[in-house]
Amino acid sequence: MQLTPLKTHLIQPGNSLLDIMDTYVPPLNDGSILAITSKIISMCQNRVVQKDTIIHKYALIQQEADAILKTENDNPYDLYLTITNGLLIPSAGIDESNGNNCYVLYPKDLQEATAMLWKHLCHRDNIKNLGLIVTDSHTTPLRRGVTGISLSWCGFKPLYSYIGKPDLFGKNLRVSQINNLDALAAAAVMMMGEGAEQTPLVLIQDAPRIEFVPHPPSLEEIKSVSIPLNEDLYAPLLKSQNWVWRE
Repeated sequence: MQLTPLKTHLIQPGNSLLDIMDTYVPPLNDGSILAITSKIISMCQNRVVQKDTIIHKYALIQQEADAILKTENDNPYDLYLTITNGLLIPSAGIDESNGNNCYVLYPKDLQEATAMLWKHLCHRDNIKNLGLIVTDSHTTPLRRGVTGISLSWCGFKPLYSYIGKPDLFGKNLRVSQINNLDALAAAAVMMMGEGAEQTPLVLIQDAPRIEFVPHPPSLEEIKSVSIPLNEDLYAPLLKSQNWVWRE
């Protein structure tokens, strides 16, 4: 698998996302996958809030999150664990890094924006098999540092199933699946970096076990990568906490 980070100009709020794609994404070959950080989509959508216009970030998190974990202890880093768009993620994904004194919110109607970009690039380069992944940084419980996670995708099946296939000793596997979305997102986010690299795009080629499809994901396919809270392995831990759900 080959990953190539693509450097851009310093993206500003209100920039044209399609112009960015056409300027910095080279002609794509059939079977390519393009990863794009969600932050530049947010910037292009003007999903930014000047810090000096709000009193406390918590109110902004309440506005964006589906649920916030209520804590009684001091919060020295002003970070809150939330459930947002089906993800367990800090502070509803609101980011201050590289924001130039702004809070950067998650993109609006992200799956629609992803499908629009995918259709544009397929038409531009006259290709049928193209994958698109929108990424974000993500924390892992009990581990330091961030990795990557996918917020949306288009053009390929998100999971590769080993269910019913034999292992090395001929025993059929019962539950094993590879989450292609997050695996590719983690690799792409590592290449993008977290500081002043200015590489919000990564071209992925020759990724294994990818099955391309000629359409955006259906609602059923989108739901297929999420696990309902009651079925999650971590349900006993998550359900025991004091979550405040948005009305």
